[in-house]
Amino acid sequence: LAVDRDPLTAEVARANAAALGLAALIEVRCADVTEIDTSPYDAVFVDPARRGGRGRIFDPEAYSPPLSWATAAALKAPRAALKIAPGIPHEAIGPEAEAEWISDGGDVKEAVLWYGEGIAPGSFRATLLPSGAALTAPAPLPAPPVGPVGRYLYEPDGAVIRAHLVADIVERCGGRLVDETIAYVTSDAPYSSPYVAGYEITDQLPFNMKRLKALLREREVGVLTVKKRGSAVEPEELRRRMKLAGPHAATVFLTRVAGAPTMLIGRPLG
Repeated sequence: LAVDRDPLTAEVARANAAALGLAALIEVRCADVTEIDTSPYDAVFVDPARRGGRGRIFDPEAYSPPLSWATAAALKAPRAALKIAPGIPHEAIGPEAEAEWISDGGDVKEAVLWYGEGIAPGSFRATLLPSGAALTAPAPLPAPPVGPVGRYLYEPDGAVIRAHLVADIVERCGGRLVDETIAYVTSDAPYSSPYVAGYEITDQLPFNMKRLKALLREREVGVLTVKKRGSAVEPEELRRRMKLAGPHAATVFLTRVAGAPTMLIGRPLG
């Protein structure tokens, strides 16, 4: 049974089922799913509408159908999956679910709450595509240590950050955060993992455009990758102001270190 209250969407679903030769196996019903009894079914999948007339919806109870209804339906089924917005507050996730955040090429695409047989209730998982690498923690991890910037800096994948698994990365690499509010991990020894992009840091400067411009000119940097967390500076504006010229490339991180606006300059590992 497939349910959608939009007539056009329902017709498209019927056409797709027919095109796949599955029309005899799938009943498509144009209805309000909250009025459907889902308990007789072996599995439930809910993909609520997360956009309205004013754009993206951030309150899970404003989804259509609401998250509370979807959760109740999931708990009645032997197996269930609920698609949710990747930015959902963790406190909105019930203890019965295994929560998974999925990225593709480093960009977080979606999140899913899994229920029923074969899942680990209360756990958080980050899955990276196309590799399929998955990082899981059975429960929220303690806050990681914070300390000075070391020789290496690691940028966790977006799914790792959304799943609140940065502390796991810190533990694995024997490192620390550069700031308690910023998801950049640093260490004194190199660390390789599919869950992070690693960089060797060559310079650390207080935030100062003139000093950065002088350093880039001295290093003959013509290609600059700008990454930022905790900074309001727009990357394109910074590149324009640097007036880059030269045969070399560099990466600059605009961030905070122990609360202070900071620029870190480095190059990718490998």
